[in-house]
Amino acid sequence: MISGKKLFISALLCAGISLSAHADEQLTLKIGTEPSFAPFEFKDPDSSEIIGFDIDIMNAIAKESNFKVDWVQLPFDGILPAVITGSLDAAISAFVMNEERIKRVDFSEPYYTVGQGIMIRKDTKAHIKGSSDLEGKILCVQIGSVGADVARKVKDADVKSFNTTSEAYIALDRKGCDAMISAVSVHEYYLSQTNNKNFMMVPEIIDAANVGIVIPKGNQKIKNLINNGFRKIKNNGTYKTIYSKWFSSGN
Repeated sequence: MISGKKLFISALLCAGISLSAHADEQLTLKIGTEPSFAPFEFKDPDSSEIIGFDIDIMNAIAKESNFKVDWVQLPFDGILPAVITGSLDAAISAFVMNEERIKRVDFSEPYYTVGQGIMIRKDTKAHIKGSSDLEGKILCVQIGSVGADVARKVKDADVKSFNTTSEAYIALDRKGCDAMISAVSVHEYYLSQTNNKNFMMVPEIIDAANVGIVIPKGNQKIKNLINNGFRKIKNNGTYKTIYSKWFSSGN
């Protein structure tokens, strides 16, 4: 028969083992993204795996800061609310660090600089040569994007919003709008991958701004984890390798 004292000691030992195992368990963060914004995040057409510049950056940061990533796919305009309510621990989806967003969430250190570009059909190039020619035009954008913010500032423009950039490009191709506004690098990647001979980009960059990883307001622990990991991949050359993989050259 085991005495009460021995049972008590056994219970403590078991509790100690359990706590140690819990303490050693690798942290997992729920990271939100909207995978239709190539080359930042999109689904591999063969495997349906989420891939892209942002995905590689976050996975590299996680490796350096020793946490696991649980990817959560959401509509773009639903990601910030999910971070704010705590459904997500962070988010990476080419989020520009603008004043409106900074009021609601925190950001990591900037990991990319992006400007907005104007994609048009070549049959309209005589009429649309820059942003000053967009007045009164029909403009396609992705819901919640900086491109949508830019379009809404255009005088008398009719702004048509879509859930994904792919849908916006289709609308432009079918003459459902006169121009599509999105990140320059997104336009460049689209042209390189689709070889769409009907499209061209206007040689003007609008509102260049920094891009960062979205973090819940005031959560210093997650901010430190992400920023420390980011600094490591910048210093050890991983960032440059990832950049060169998805864009023309590292910087």
